[in-house]
Amino acid sequence: MAPASVVISPSGTAAVRVASALSDREAGWRLVHHLARFVDEARVPGVVCAIPTYDAVLIEVDPAEVSLARLGDYLAQVVEGLDHDRPLTATPRTFDVPVLYDVDGELDLPTVAEAQGLSVQEIVRLHSEPTYVVRCLGAPGGSPMLDGPPFPHPVPRLASPRAHVPQGVVSVAGRQATITPAAAPGGWPLIGRTPLVVLDLAAEPFVPYEPGDLVRFRSIDRDEYESLLSTRMVAR
Repeated sequence: MAPASVVISPSGTAAVRVASALSDREAGWRLVHHLARFVDEARVPGVVCAIPTYDAVLIEVDPAEVSLARLGDYLAQVVEGLDHDRPLTATPRTFDVPVLYDVDGELDLPTVAEAQGLSVQEIVRLHSEPTYVVRCLGAPGGSPMLDGPPFPHPVPRLASPRAHVPQGVVSVAGRQATITPAAAPGGWPLIGRTPLVVLDLAAEPFVPYEPGDLVRFRSIDRDEYESLLSTRMVAR
C-alpha cells in the first residue's frame, strides 16, 4: 500500500508514476526529486530512468526485467524513508543570466506587456527582480523550468506556435519562465535573449544547473550582449 504522501500508479506498460499527495507544494516538489535521485543512485535493476517534474516523477522501466506492481511496492517503501523536509540542495548554486530584453518589439515582450496591462519596463522589472528556483529540467535540451515572475495574470501561450525558436531565448507562459538551451519549435511568448551558451554537449552534465539551484535574470544592453556572446553559463 502506498503511503499517504504519494499516489503510485502504472503509466502504460513500461513506467510507474509517483505523484505527491502532500498539500504543501514545496514539500511535494522536494519529495519527488528526492525519490528520483534515490532511484538514480540505487541503480534499481530494470529501471531505465527517473524523470521528476514539479509534483511527480515518472520512472521508466524495462518490463522484461521488472514488474510494475513489484516496483510500485518497492517505491512505496522508499518513500516511507524519505524526509521531504530536507532541502533538495544543501548549498544551491546561483546562475546569473544576462538578458537583452525585447524592448524594440522584435519578439513578444510588448504583446505580453499589453496583455498584463503593464509597461514594457514594468515587465522587465518584474521578470528580473526575483531569484528563481530550478524546479525541474524540461524540453528542449534540459531547459530550466522556473516558477513565473509575479505578473498580474498568467501569460497565454501563442495562438500559433513558432516552428523554430532559437537557442538562448528567454520566455514565459502561464505562471512559468524558462530559457531555451537548444533550437526547437515552441509556443511560449519570447521576452528576451541571453548571450550565454546553456547547453554544452561536450560537457558532463550537458547543462550546468540542476533542480534546487537558483537563477537570477539581469537586464543588459546590446553592447554587453554582443560582448558576452558564446560565453558558457556558469554559477557565481
